[in-house]
Amino acid sequence: MNSLAFPRGCSSPPLTRPSTSSRPTVPSQARIKIRPSSPRAAHCHPRVARNLSRTVAMAAAAAAPASSAKEVLPPSLTSSSEPPALFDGTTRLYVAYHCPYAQRAWIARNYKGLQGEIKIVGIDLADRPAWYKEKVYPENKVPSLEHNNQVKGESLDLVKYIESNFEGQSLLPDDSEKKQFAEELLGYTDAFNKALYSSIVAKGDVSDETVAALDKIEADLAKFNDGPFFLGQFSLVDIAYVPFIERFQIFFSDIKNYDIIKDRPNLQKFIEEVNKIDAYVQTKQDPQFLLEHTKKRLGIA
Repeated sequence: MNSLAFPRGCSSPPLTRPSTSSRPTVPSQARIKIRPSSPRAAHCHPRVARNLSRTVAMAAAAAAPASSAKEVLPPSLTSSSEPPALFDGTTRLYVAYHCPYAQRAWIARNYKGLQGEIKIVGIDLADRPAWYKEKVYPENKVPSLEHNNQVKGESLDLVKYIESNFEGQSLLPDDSEKKQFAEELLGYTDAFNKALYSSIVAKGDVSDETVAALDKIEADLAKFNDGPFFLGQFSLVDIAYVPFIERFQIFFSDIKNYDIIKDRPNLQKFIEEVNKIDAYVQTKQDPQFLLEHTKKRLGIA
């Protein structure tokens, strides 16, 4: 895959905002604004503008329920930051606030109500502290989880680990058929991301591979009729996909003038309903900001 594609974990700031200070990149309803990302975008075809405005407005509208108290996140740690008191019994989830892989573990932590048990530690991927690789996680990626004097990584493994080792809202149903389907869907996540990313970086129209991947997801969302999510009810499968679906909806609308939910009512409903789940909404970033920095990363004017 192209070197700019989403890696299996974030080791650099691909397609995300590189933090340049220790200020926390905290999701904020006030920061989500509908504005052109460039002079070209300001004068684009009206249909393109409408599509982008609709996409960004949808994300903005779901940014934070009025009744939800926003978690105060710590500043991202940089090369000049001292490490926390490592392996002191505190459970820590190391993330980069704009990393979709880290977002998976972050959503799982929130959904299970573990804000008081798992402390978030932000890492600045553009200026990361040397001690993170030397003392915490030799892979030097996020996310990672410090728990019981061990550090574990890989986002999907962490979501499963959080589900198995902490109390709270279950992330998997008891139904054996749903559990089997969950494993199939989790095994497809990398192929899905690759199929969609390939069109983002390629010239021309959206590829048949991308359309087929989106159509597969549309069909998968219809397998169970007891809810709008992959297994009917919200689960770790939705957690695995939603950070990427969130980004691809924004990117395709602007970069390819392609609406990923057009003629896909199941995917549209999924996006609408997942944006009602506070555990996810708390982790969302400014969609226009993600778009601008992705285009900069890809060299798109």
